[in-house]
Amino acid sequence: MDYLKNMGSRAVAAARALNVISDEEKNRALLCAADKLCEKCADIISANANDVIRAEKSGMSPALIDRLRLDEKRVFSMAEGLRQIATLPTPLGETVTESIRPNGLHITEKRVPIGVIGIIYESRPNVTADAFGLCFKTGNAVILRGGSDAINSNIAIADALRAAVTECGISGDAIQLVTDTSRETARELMRLNGYIDVLIPRGGAGLIKTVVETSTLPVIETGTGNCHIFVDEYADIQMACNIIVNAKTQRLGVCNACESLVIHSAVAEKAIPAIVSALTEKGVEIRGDERACAISPEIRPALEIDWGREYLDAIISLRVVDSIDEAIEHINKYNTKHSEAIITENEGNAEKFLNEIDAAAVYVNASTRFTDGFEFGFGAEIGISTQKLHARGPMGLRALTSTKYTIRGSGQIRG
Repeated sequence: MDYLKNMGSRAVAAARALNVISDEEKNRALLCAADKLCEKCADIISANANDVIRAEKSGMSPALIDRLRLDEKRVFSMAEGLRQIATLPTPLGETVTESIRPNGLHITEKRVPIGVIGIIYESRPNVTADAFGLCFKTGNAVILRGGSDAINSNIAIADALRAAVTECGISGDAIQLVTDTSRETARELMRLNGYIDVLIPRGGAGLIKTVVETSTLPVIETGTGNCHIFVDEYADIQMACNIIVNAKTQRLGVCNACESLVIHSAVAEKAIPAIVSALTEKGVEIRGDERACAISPEIRPALEIDWGREYLDAIISLRVVDSIDEAIEHINKYNTKHSEAIITENEGNAEKFLNEIDAAAVYVNASTRFTDGFEFGFGAEIGISTQKLHARGPMGLRALTSTKYTIRGSGQIRG
C-alpha cells in the first residue's frame, strides 16, 4: 500500500504543477512525446512481441491477441493521436455558465482539471498513450494499471512518454504506470481515496463489474458493446451488407464491433441470404432465430444467451422482426447502451430509431465502428462511457474536466 500511496502523492504534486503550466507548454510536451514514441518504435514493438508470445502460449483468442499486438503502423497511430490532441483547443478555463445576480454577485462556472485520474485496463497497450495524452492536455495526472498480458508493452510506452515529458522540463510523474499487476494491488488502487479523484475501468465485462463493485472511488463506467444493426424494410440491401461486414469484421475484438443483427421480415427473404453470404465469406458464424434459420440453412439456431452476448469473435446473432417498434424493443432489451445502427432510406424511421434507442451512440446508414474518439475528432479517447452521469459516449477532453464556480463581489454580505 505504501508503494501506491507514494505514487498517489507524486501524482497529486504533478497535477498541481500541471495546473499552472500553459497550454503551449503542454502541447510542446505532447509533440515531444509523439516523436519519442516514433523514436522508440523498435523497442516498443520488441517488448510487445514478448507479450504476444506469452499470450499465444496461454491460449488467448486471436481477436484478443489482435487487441494486444503492436506494429509500426499502430505505434505511429498512437503518436498521431498525441499530435492531434496537441492541436485541439483546450477546454480548461472555458466558461460554462455566467450570470450576474440581483445583488451584484458575478458568478462564472468554468472548466478545470479533475486532478488525478486512475485507469485500470486490459490488453490494449495503446490505452497507455491515449490516456496520457488526454489527461495531460486537461491538466490531470494519471496513474495507469494495465493487465499482465501487456505489461512489457506498457512499460516501454510509459518509459518513452515519461522521458519526453521530463525532457520538456515537466514532472514525469504526470504519468505513472503500476508495474505490479497482482489483483491485490489492483484492489488497493481501487481504494486509494485521498489521492485518486476518479477511476476509469476499460476492458471486458468482468473487469468493469469488479471495479464498479469494489472501488471506494468515484467510477466512470466504460461499458461492453453488444452493438446492433437493424436492417429496416426500407433498407438498401447492398449498403446493409457493406456496413454489416465492416462493422463486424474490420476488427473483431473491439467494443464497437457489431455483435447482433435485427432484420425486418419484409426484406428478410432478400436480405438474409445476401448478408449470410457476405459474412460467411469472412468466416463469421451466424446464430439466428427460427425464422432466420428457415431462410438460410447456414444459420445455426441461437440460444437466449446469444441475444445479449458481446462475442469479440467471428460470431454474430440474427433476429427477424415484424416492425421497427419490435426492433427497437429488442435492441433496448438486450443492448449494452453502447452503439446501435439502422439501415434505412425512410427518414421517419431513421428519426424514430434515433429518438427511441437508448444508447451512447446511434447511427443511420453507417458502421458502428465509428464510435471512437479518434474518429469523432477527439484525437484519442479514454474509453466509451455507457453510463449517463458526467460523461457518455467516447470520452475526449471535456469528459476529463470538472467545473469550478468563481464569484466576484463588491462587499456583498448575506442577510
